[in-house]
Amino acid sequence: MRKLVIEKSAVKNNLAVIKERAAGAVIYGVLSGDGGGAGIAALAQLLRDEGIGHFAVSEVSEAQALREAGFVDEEILMLRSTTDREELERLVDLNAVCTISSVDTGMALNALAENRSTVVEAHIQVDTGMGFGGFLVGEPEKILLAYRSLPNVALSGIYTQLHAAQPNDPEAKQQLEQFHQVLDTIHAAGFETGVVHAAGSFSLLHDDSARLDGVRAGSAILGRCRRTRDDGLRTVGYGEAPLAEVRWLPRGHTIGADKPLVLKKPTRVAVLPVGYQNGFGVERPRQSGLTALLAQWRRSRRRTVRVGEQRARVLGPVGASETILDVTNMKCAYGDLAVFEMDPLFARGFVIEYR
Repeated sequence: MRKLVIEKSAVKNNLAVIKERAAGAVIYGVLSGDGGGAGIAALAQLLRDEGIGHFAVSEVSEAQALREAGFVDEEILMLRSTTDREELERLVDLNAVCTISSVDTGMALNALAENRSTVVEAHIQVDTGMGFGGFLVGEPEKILLAYRSLPNVALSGIYTQLHAAQPNDPEAKQQLEQFHQVLDTIHAAGFETGVVHAAGSFSLLHDDSARLDGVRAGSAILGRCRRTRDDGLRTVGYGEAPLAEVRWLPRGHTIGADKPLVLKKPTRVAVLPVGYQNGFGVERPRQSGLTALLAQWRRSRRRTVRVGEQRARVLGPVGASETILDVTNMKCAYGDLAVFEMDPLFARGFVIEYR
């Protein structure tokens, strides 16, 4: 059985770092992508046990999963706006906080709430340069229209998203300045903004000025955000699987399907029943251009798997469903447990286990 192990102590450590960086600001635990692959209900329970009572998701099904798992009183912020009637109906039924990113999305939500004789809570999304969605900063009149023309929508917050290219990014600084200009315009018109949030995991760790009233921590919970040395986070998640086969292969034998490797000497190999379709060797973008390709190549050359107290080097490229290990100088046998790096976000075909 393949297992994805989530270390509770590491998650708790990361939450302590996040709380310290948040400095009293409201923390939204972002649970998009099934809790970053760690299992949305289990991760939410761990977060709640550590005092996190605000969650954010990107899919209606994620909000539903939380409510069905017993998170009935916690705030759930839907980070993706929609005009789809069925999705809006479900979000209202789930008592989720919706996102309004345009006049159209605001009118659709208000009309639904009016038809149901209720008031729906929502946050305004502002696009300061990411392009994923939100009112443009150059169109403040449309933002003010949302405050003036949606009587059945309670606007309890406003947020934006910032670039995460590098610490002290001048573009992110400019985005934040533009966001503050929008806030000033809203206040000058006599409206309250509610909870103001701009910082995701990267900005939370690297830019105190982006903290504001709230922060959204997602990848930082699992230590899978863009890291800097001594940031205090711990990387969460590793895989376990038993070796499927151990045998000797002669000199000159080829291994692997893509770019086969020719063995230069007799080699004892083990087959790990995990490949890239399970997420093994799959990485999140870290850099761009030639530097990124070179760094990825170097990491692949150093990729190892632990068997007992020993390290086995991966031979050749990672396969689709199997990977070959060099165990020539190791004591191991069929069925021995192999432990390997695994990003939960890309893990497929694993049983999740919290330890």
